Amino acid sequence: MIVALDVGGTSMKGAVLTRELDKVASVRNPTPRGQAAVDAVLDTVDELIGLAGATPEAVGVAVPGIVDDTTGIAVWSENIGWRDVPFRDLISERTGTRVAVGHDVRAGGTAEIRLGAARGVRNALVMPIGTGISAAMLIDGHLCVGDGYAGEIGHMSVGTDDPCVCGGKGCLEAVAAAPAVARAYTARTGRALETHAVTALAQAGDPDALAVWNETIDHLATALATATTLLAPEIIVIGGGLSKAGDLLLKPLETALHARLAYQRRPRIVEASFSDEAGTIGAALWARDLL
Repeated sequence: MIVALDVGGTSMKGAVLTRELDKVASVRNPTPRGQAAVDAVLDTVDELIGLAGATPEAVGVAVPGIVDDTTGIAVWSENIGWRDVPFRDLISERTGTRVAVGHDVRAGGTAEIRLGAARGVRNALVMPIGTGISAAMLIDGHLCVGDGYAGEIGHMSVGTDDPCVCGGKGCLEAVAAAPAVARAYTARTGRALETHAVTALAQAGDPDALAVWNETIDHLATALATATTLLAPEIIVIGGGLSKAGDLLLKPLETALHARLAYQRRPRIVEASFSDEAGTIGAALWARDLL
């Protein structure tokens, strides 16, 4: 058996799988903050091993923030509040088995590149839009890993004065992540709604929701135009909660991006194949790679 865990900013999703990636059992637990989050990750791995009924052949864990995939250290996460957590060593010592630890978006990217929407291309960008924004980059057939700092497209400036949790201003994440859509609608109308409700209003043609939605698309297109100039992806895969809007997001975003390009390759923009299961599947693939 293989154990896989995808730690998100709100909840963590885990699974016990066979080598063929057939799911045997699954769990979903809330993600607390600070040291409590570290403890919750370790406890959830223990819970999954209990469901497996025996020590698994390998464990794969995907965590957010800045992550050094080589050492398995969660370097920093502003949203969760941990720093320099040696998850690979902690889990290996606790379980006595092989462990792979990496960035949650690269885990999702691994799933999409090997098995999903980006399968078969040599250059791709996989960008989930949820609580935050980051990207997995496939360049000439190689997933860019490094020491964990690459791919932070959410902290690329799109030229606004909006403050970001990172301490900067004008970051894409501050104006185009899911919570930013809800904040922008509240600022415009005085009505506090969840992001999914704003999306539904935009789909129904509500003028205020559409104005917020179109502004969000403009910010995303601005950042993706820069990324396209640098990386020349053949395809851009959009995942995360905002991707569930489907053509309300994908078609206008592709049009807005192409309008900003001149000589550059014009990538297709498509929805992710695995939605919120991508991180778990990617973590399972990393675990299987250890075998």
